[in-house]
Amino acid sequence: MYQMLSLFMKKPLLTLTFFTTILLFVVISLSPSSLFSQIPLNYAIVESDIWSSKRILEWRPCKWWLQGHLTALPAESNGYIRVDCYGGLNQMRRDLCDGVGVARLLNATLVLPKFEVAAYWNESSGFADVFDVDYFIEQLKGFINVVKELPAELAFKEPVRVDCSKRKGQFDYVESVLPSLLEHRYISITPAMSQRRDRFPLYAKAALCQACYSALRLTSVLEKKSNELLEAIPKPFLSLHLRFEPDMVAYSQCEYSGLSPASMKAIDAARGDRKPFTGETARVWRSRGKCPLTPNETTFILQSLLIPKNTNVYLAAGDGIMELEGLTSIYTNVVTKSSLLSGEDFKNMHGNTKAALDYYVSINSDEYVATYFGNMDKMVAAMRAYKGLYKTLFLNRKDFADFTSQGLKGKELMEALKKAHRDDFVMGRGSALPDCFCDFKL
Repeated sequence: MYQMLSLFMKKPLLTLTFFTTILLFVVISLSPSSLFSQIPLNYAIVESDIWSSKRILEWRPCKWWLQGHLTALPAESNGYIRVDCYGGLNQMRRDLCDGVGVARLLNATLVLPKFEVAAYWNESSGFADVFDVDYFIEQLKGFINVVKELPAELAFKEPVRVDCSKRKGQFDYVESVLPSLLEHRYISITPAMSQRRDRFPLYAKAALCQACYSALRLTSVLEKKSNELLEAIPKPFLSLHLRFEPDMVAYSQCEYSGLSPASMKAIDAARGDRKPFTGETARVWRSRGKCPLTPNETTFILQSLLIPKNTNVYLAAGDGIMELEGLTSIYTNVVTKSSLLSGEDFKNMHGNTKAALDYYVSINSDEYVATYFGNMDKMVAAMRAYKGLYKTLFLNRKDFADFTSQGLKGKELMEALKKAHRDDFVMGRGSALPDCFCDFKL
């Protein structure tokens, strides 16, 4: 103690610096308006966003698909199968994937699929307008035989339509569909939506996985336009697949308060006979996560996850998103394909090919966030896992409904949402389809 006092007496400048530092620390610590006094004890001074969380699991392509020994294709085919695909681009892609697995299961030769898109997109673009046919055929060699044209005896015949709506697994198809294939030699199918791929033998599952994740490449024209769009987006960027269109909300049968009169009018026009749920039914429906997130709710969750407000956001969505100002008023760096691309070629694109642009950008984005878990989201998440891109997240509608029904608001709600989504992210939940991808502990 005496030595310290002597030191201070000999070096007055050191003494002044020391006591000034102590006094400054005390004043800052006791000040009610200081930064430190407002930070809870369990918080770090600088928090990191959700992508900084250390992952426990990752989904990667299963080795039995990429490295496994394939069962050799039989010398003789049982006939030809055409897969008829319906709906939007990614729903048709899902139908095609399943159809390839079924065709391989039944030892059939695959005919190029038929895209029945007119009713959904009001257009007529087919498989060859979106995907590279030659690449598709080449990538499936050894997995299944694919032909552009039928043999002469079948070339002018329409395939016999076989109903597969109730077929679930291997034996269903073998017992109910194979006899028609053997009899007619040329059939068309649309696999059941509730497909049990886990019941397929590995060689059929491998064909399915190869078709879905390795064999589908956009046409050169469409890939060029997609690259043009990708290059135009400021980097780095987050691709946000936001679903809050009038028909989407009407189909969900959910009721919303606080929407603009224009949004309510659009929803009412889209409802038709599909009336919204009310009372206890509405509460239970929402608690199951069945209600699309509004742009306002989406923005609140993104802020809860500490996604910076200056993030470059690519809005992977079609026209007609309602209440979009709820997003753009907070996240101001939002761009869309229509804002970045111009020219007659883009204006003449149909919904199907425009959806392909969103898909391409999303699988190549730095981060991907989806407000729904639809066909596009499943395909994008799987392809990102295939490419080794793991900054992928599905916003949890069920947790949001649960927390808000408990009365959580403001900071308390943000904390609950951050924890729930962080748990999902570190475990890789929902990141890939389990049929072709396996979890790896890190």
